[in-house]
Amino acid sequence: MSLQWGGRFSAPPDAELLAFGSSLEEDLVLAPFDLTCSRAHVAALRGGEIISQADADALNDALSVVAGEIVSGEFARFARGTPFEDIHGAIDARIREIAPGSGDLLHAGRSRNDQVATTLLLYVRHCARDGAAISRAIAGDIVAKARAELAAGTLVAGITHWQPAQPILLAFWLEAVGEMFARAARRFDVVVTDSSVACPLGSGAIAGSSLPLDRAAAARALGFKAPSCNAMDAIGTRDLALDVAHAYVRAVVDASRVSEELVLWCTPAFGYARLSDEASTGSSLMPQKRNPDPFELVRSQGAALNGAYAGALGTLCGLALSYHRDLQTTKALCMSVIVKGNATMRAFGRALSNVTFDRERMTERAGDGFTVATDLADALIAVGTTARDAHAQVGEQVAAAEREGRDLPLGARAAVDEKKTAGSTSPGEVARALDALEAELEAAARTMPDGAS
Repeated sequence: MSLQWGGRFSAPPDAELLAFGSSLEEDLVLAPFDLTCSRAHVAALRGGEIISQADADALNDALSVVAGEIVSGEFARFARGTPFEDIHGAIDARIREIAPGSGDLLHAGRSRNDQVATTLLLYVRHCARDGAAISRAIAGDIVAKARAELAAGTLVAGITHWQPAQPILLAFWLEAVGEMFARAARRFDVVVTDSSVACPLGSGAIAGSSLPLDRAAAARALGFKAPSCNAMDAIGTRDLALDVAHAYVRAVVDASRVSEELVLWCTPAFGYARLSDEASTGSSLMPQKRNPDPFELVRSQGAALNGAYAGALGTLCGLALSYHRDLQTTKALCMSVIVKGNATMRAFGRALSNVTFDRERMTERAGDGFTVATDLADALIAVGTTARDAHAQVGEQVAAAEREGRDLPLGARAAVDEKKTAGSTSPGEVARALDALEAELEAAARTMPDGAS
C-alpha cells in the first residue's frame, strides 16, 4: 500500500476522498526540502543509536538517488503515478523501494506533523532569502536610475490626492521607491532569522518521541539554532509561513502603488514615462495602442495576494492547538502567495528596467498647478509673517494668478533648491539619501548567506 498508515482499517480509503485530501501537486516544490529534512532525521536516528551506520548509509544513498530523480523529473512521474497523500509519503515510499529493509526505518520517531512543519520552514527560509534578494535588486536598479536623474536635474510635480502639490526632483521620487523595497528586504530578513531559530523535527505527532532521537544533531544539520522547546506548538504553528507570505504581500503592494503611478505617467495626458516596446503590449483592434500591461498586472496582484493571505490567516481562526488538517489549506495558500508574489516582483523589476522618462516634459510641468505656493508661504514665514497670514496671502496670489492666467513669481527649480530639512527633495539631501541606501544594499550583499538567491 502506498499510504503510510492503514493497519487498523478494514477497508481501503475512498479514492475520491483520498484525492480530495491530497496535497501532492502543490507539494512537489517542497521535494528538495523534504530530502534535506529526511537527511537530518537520519542523523537524529543515528545519533540516538536507533539505527546502525550501515542503515544510515543506505538511507542517505537512497536519498541521493531521489535527489537526482527530482532534478530529472523522474520522481514527479513516480509520485503522480500512485495516489499519495503528499510529497512526504511519496518520498518515503520511493526510499523503501530503493533501500528495502533500511527504508522501513526512515520514519521511526517521526510524524508527518513534525516533518511537514520542518520541511515548510526550510522552504520559507529559502523563499525569504529570495524575496530579500529580489527586493534589493529592485532597490539597486532604482538607485542607478535616481543617480542618472539627479545628475540631469529632472524635476516633476509631486502629487498628493492626485493633485499637483510641490515640485520635487524625479530622483527624490525614485529614491522613495528605493526606500520601499529596502524596507521590503528587511522584512524578508526578519523571516530568514526567525525561521532559523527552533527546529520542529523530532517533535513527533504532538508530544515528542520515546525514542532517543538526537534532535540537536538534526537542528545543526538544518541550520537551526536549537530544537524547538514545545512539541505541540512546533507542529501546530504556521507563523513563519504566514510571515513570509505577508512579506511578499507587502512587497507586491509596494510594487502595485508604484505601478499605478507609472501607468498614468505612460498615458499621453501625462507623457512623463515610456515603457519600451519589449515590455509593452498592443491591441488586437486598435493599431496605435501601446499598453503598459506589466504594471497593470502587478497592480492587480496587490489585491489578489492580499485576499489569498487573508484566507491563509482565516483558516487558523477556529483551530485549537496542535495539528489539524485545516493547516494544509493554510500551507497551500501561503505557498500560492509566495510563488505568485515572487513572480510578480520579478516581473515588476523587469518592467521597471524598461522605463525611460521624458526629462524635458516633466521639468517643464513641475510648476504647473501652482506647486510653488507652499515655498512662497515659507519665504514669507522666514521674514516674520505668521503661518496663517502667509497661507492666506499666498492663497490670494494663487487665485489672482489663476484668474489672470499667469504663474506665481517663483520657479520650480528654485523651490527645490531652497529646501533645507533632512530628507527633503533638495539635491544635496537626495544625494545623501542615495548614498545611505546604496551603502545599506552593499552591506546586505556582503552578509548574504551562501546559497541565497
